[in-house]
Amino acid sequence: MNKFLISSVLLLLSGCSDNVGDVSLGWFTTKDVKIEAVKDPKLNGVTCHISHIEGNLDLADPSDMSIACRQTGAITGQEISSIDKSKNGEIVFKESKSILFKSLKIRRIYDVENQTLIYLSYSTKESSGSHHHSLSTVPLYQTAAWQELQLANKSTPVKN
Repeated sequence: MNKFLISSVLLLLSGCSDNVGDVSLGWFTTKDVKIEAVKDPKLNGVTCHISHIEGNLDLADPSDMSIACRQTGAITGQEISSIDKSKNGEIVFKESKSILFKSLKIRRIYDVENQTLIYLSYSTKESSGSHHHSLSTVPLYQTAAWQELQLANKSTPVKN
């Protein structure tokens, strides 16, 4: 089965992304840096840009990747209440990087104390002695969600 077809099917199953950049690494390589824009499926106001290497003729792509997430629209308290608040967070994006079970995943973790969304991109297979990963944060300070959470905390009675 074609690697492009596998990646496309996984993208359809795991979330939407838009290819916004494609940079060749040179004349003597078949690898390109792909840049994708990924919307958080539960928080419409967050977009992550992921860069990763893709080889046109390889059966497995390198594990290196980078991520940058930003607030690109409104984030509401209702949306925040719908996300997983466990220490593990939840996977918001997944893409196959080889035919041998290697994936690029993005996991959202909510830092309640600092009112910050953490987006962790990582490879599921060890490469060069490491599981490659990258981190980006989206602070909720001064957003509609932050204001709603502040009001909710003030209206909650303090227990002694």
